[in-house]
Amino acid sequence: MTGARPTDVIRASRLNESSVTTEPYPEDPNAYDFRRLQEKWQPRWEELGLFTTDLDDTRPRKYILEMFPYPSGDLHMGHAENWALGDFVARYWRQQGFNVLHPIGWDSFGLPAENAAIKRGVDPKDWTYANIEQQKASFKRYAPSFDWTTEIHTSDPEYYKWNQWLFLKMYEKGLAYRKDSWVNWDPVDQTVLANEQVLPDGTSDRSGAVVVKKKLTQWYFKITEYADRLLDDLNQLEGRWPAKVIAQQRNWIGRSVGADVDFVIEGRDEPVTVFTTRPDTIHGVTFLVVAPDSDLAAALVADGSVSDDVRAAFDAYLVATQKTSEIDRQNADRPKTGVPLGRFAIHPLTGERLPIWAADYVLADYGHGAVMAVPAHDQRDLDFARAFDLPVKVVVDTNAAVTGAIPVIPEGASLEDLPALDPVSTGEALTGTGRMINSGPLDGMSKQHAITAAISLLEERGTGRAAKTYRLRDWLISRQRFWGTPIPIIHGADGTEHPVPMDQLPVRLPDTEGLDLKPKGTSPLGGATDWVNVPNPVDGTPALRDTDTMDTFVDSSWYFLRFLAANDDTQAFDPAVARKWAPVDQYIGGIEHAILHLLYARFVTKVLFDLGYLDFTEPFSALLNQGMVLSGGSKMSKSKGGVSLGDELDANGVDAIRLVMGFAGPPEDDINWEDVSPSASARFLARAYRLALDVTSSPDVVWADGDRALRQVTHRFLADAPGMMESFKFNVVIARLMDLVNVTRKAIDNGPGAADPAVREAVETIALGLSVFAPYTGEEMWEKLGYEATVATYGWRKADPTLLVQESLTAVVQVNGKVRDSFEVSKSIEPSELEALARASANVQRYIGDREIVKVIVRAPKLVNIAIKG
Repeated sequence: MTGARPTDVIRASRLNESSVTTEPYPEDPNAYDFRRLQEKWQPRWEELGLFTTDLDDTRPRKYILEMFPYPSGDLHMGHAENWALGDFVARYWRQQGFNVLHPIGWDSFGLPAENAAIKRGVDPKDWTYANIEQQKASFKRYAPSFDWTTEIHTSDPEYYKWNQWLFLKMYEKGLAYRKDSWVNWDPVDQTVLANEQVLPDGTSDRSGAVVVKKKLTQWYFKITEYADRLLDDLNQLEGRWPAKVIAQQRNWIGRSVGADVDFVIEGRDEPVTVFTTRPDTIHGVTFLVVAPDSDLAAALVADGSVSDDVRAAFDAYLVATQKTSEIDRQNADRPKTGVPLGRFAIHPLTGERLPIWAADYVLADYGHGAVMAVPAHDQRDLDFARAFDLPVKVVVDTNAAVTGAIPVIPEGASLEDLPALDPVSTGEALTGTGRMINSGPLDGMSKQHAITAAISLLEERGTGRAAKTYRLRDWLISRQRFWGTPIPIIHGADGTEHPVPMDQLPVRLPDTEGLDLKPKGTSPLGGATDWVNVPNPVDGTPALRDTDTMDTFVDSSWYFLRFLAANDDTQAFDPAVARKWAPVDQYIGGIEHAILHLLYARFVTKVLFDLGYLDFTEPFSALLNQGMVLSGGSKMSKSKGGVSLGDELDANGVDAIRLVMGFAGPPEDDINWEDVSPSASARFLARAYRLALDVTSSPDVVWADGDRALRQVTHRFLADAPGMMESFKFNVVIARLMDLVNVTRKAIDNGPGAADPAVREAVETIALGLSVFAPYTGEEMWEKLGYEATVATYGWRKADPTLLVQESLTAVVQVNGKVRDSFEVSKSIEPSELEALARASANVQRYIGDREIVKVIVRAPKLVNIAIKG
């Protein structure tokens, strides 16, 4: 949706130079000077401690949280949008009388800091905390209403102590375990990656390197035990989380329902179990395929099990497989490769001997690392069978799905006599539904009935059972890097694992002096001999600390709870406080975290629920994903460059940039910086500010004595703004503020005048509204109007219902979803008349030009939407 900014019905066109006019003001102390306002109010707010939250306050509560930042340098445009949107929400709810918690912290462990420190020859701690201080200063300038007393850094021992506590709780519950397995290996950063950190093109989301497979002993969290709950509980989030995020999580968990089938292997005591979603096709199995990099494949070709030639061929094929990315292995168009293992399985129902092959299109971590091949009805299996001349047996008549008939193959005839049922000739697997054939007791059954019957047959014979499997894999948390949370396990000389006693937490990182942090495939912590060598906590014998650190997604999986006890060194969080304040009411962050962070946070929340620490199972009640800020159609970043946030703040002021972020369009859409105008925002703010200087009536004036027409506009804004804010139509609220400014200026210059009570009421309302979006300007206006600080906590005024009756309203004209004009019309205007007015608009004609009008949608009296080509 790059560049597309469809907006809701608003009362003004895009904020640009042509839509905002200014008068030249003399250079005097009352002129609008954003620098002066920022210098004045930032220390005042800090001194007042306005946004410090009393967690025991009995008012209704709102917990507002943005995904916390990584300290990679100063703030950038993405930060500016994310925290503007979150702050709009927090400030709005304060105005509604809620006790708002709006905390801030830093996700300060991780590879980028370590790599930057290596490059610069500094301690990652020094680099990280210098960046935090830089970002902190920029945040304070940007005026988000944070409770700074909640500030956390995940790299502080006071924080990661509780990461280790969480790990040990997982370990006690059997959810943290260590095993040898093939892992995703980043050859540049020299560390493992979770499956979720491998991009669709097979590269690392960290370094961009092509990910390879490597066998290591690693720590895992058993997230798969929660797969069903993670999937089913997404139903609770429908309508409160973006549909796209819910769909991505469902797809990633990827529940498949079917059967586990046991195949006896000749010459082997232990059977091979395969998972299939199509147990109805069990009679069509003609061979088995195992992943070459699975433990099963290694066991099947173990010394003495097969000939030397078979073993040599397998070893060569395994080497080739390890050099192939998973993306390539799963490419359906790639020619099929494989080697026979010289072993045979026994069909669990028919007793037929089935050859076993190793092929790289089967993955070691799917199901049990083996598949039963039904080449007539699976395209990959058919491609493999045709490549190696393996048998193909049709067991589903897909024609019968239409006719309902069971085909009769004449005696002496073959499938070649029925070309529609001959996948070998056509090269196309019969993947449709139909009636079972060549399947003994299943013949004539439909797919669903045959699935149930096949599972019953397998269960009766003790060779299978109903089962589920998932695309989701256990969460690999080990990292072979320094700048992370040490894993609190001690390894005895006999290989036993011993948790570090709780009273010895945190296990602190050692000093970096003398350590080589450069990636080399093993953790740098292994070089800290004084740190690694410790007594066994059980018997005092020599032992070794675990030298891996935790995935930093562990840090962010529960950080929202730490904000509730940021300065408590006795517990990770207070369950009693969590019962009052959590889950988070509104979470704000990018769609790029749809799987990783959000899935892990949901998992940890459910674990803590099961452990009795929480009374809820979902961490974030509502989620808002903001779009990206683009320059020239591309995402802006430190590495790719783009517009400098610092330069824009210096040139136009904080309030102007915040206003742009709110007005550019719906928050979930991308912002093309070339389509917005911060300087125009600044001029609009100057016009609004001037209104406060022009008011001549006193604060105790009786508003009811004021101009009714102006009061109607004011009270319509007071009535409509809350609903628009709660549906994130920030652009609409700002547009309505612009209208109110324009109407009030006309009232002063050409109407009842600056002394009219309705003018004061309108300007005070403008100050209240701007306090949400442009807090420096709103605060200064409030003071100029004769009030003490602060407008931020004054409270939203209620609309007078007697002033909400309208004889006319504002109609909006959109061209391809973008507002191009607006005008006042009668509430009873006919659709044809409204369309005619829209077509006659000079602004609309300018945007349409000579392009063809495809469609006109009229929703009288409020909206005309004109769709044009091009």
